[in-house]
Amino acid sequence: MSDSDLSSSPKSPGSALLRLKTQLDSLDAILAGAGEATLRRRPANGKWSAREHLAHLARYHEVFLERLDRILAEDGPQLGRYRTEDDPGAAPWFSLPTAQVIERMRKLRAQLAERIAKLTPEESRRIGVHPAFGKMPLTLWIDFFLVHEGHHLYTILKLARESLNPE
Repeated sequence: MSDSDLSSSPKSPGSALLRLKTQLDSLDAILAGAGEATLRRRPANGKWSAREHLAHLARYHEVFLERLDRILAEDGPQLGRYRTEDDPGAAPWFSLPTAQVIERMRKLRAQLAERIAKLTPEESRRIGVHPAFGKMPLTLWIDFFLVHEGHHLYTILKLARESLNPE
């Protein structure tokens, strides 16, 4: 991303804030009818269960709040790729019951939305450096967070529905 691309990026989170406030509203529909056993069932390929995806998303809220703090406090911090497998702070999330994971995630989401709603235009333009995507303004980091979350929500939907509607 060139410096001219950075200067033309959004000045405030705008629509991303609305998505941040509402995207998790889809969880009730996504999880409807899926019991704890369904949510804990791992697919045949051995990848994460729906519940593990939820735990990952919840933990990533904490990670993103930390990243937000760094972007606001440091000049162009290098923010490595987040890997749950390398994060000792993730383990407690994976041992919680699903209802607790969701409850805590929603509380973290409210904190995140409140923090982002209070950003000034200058703060929204602050840069964090991603190892694959390079320099990104905070507004793009927020969109990146939401896209990442959307991918996991889709996977959770797929896993929950596959268990309820086997072919």
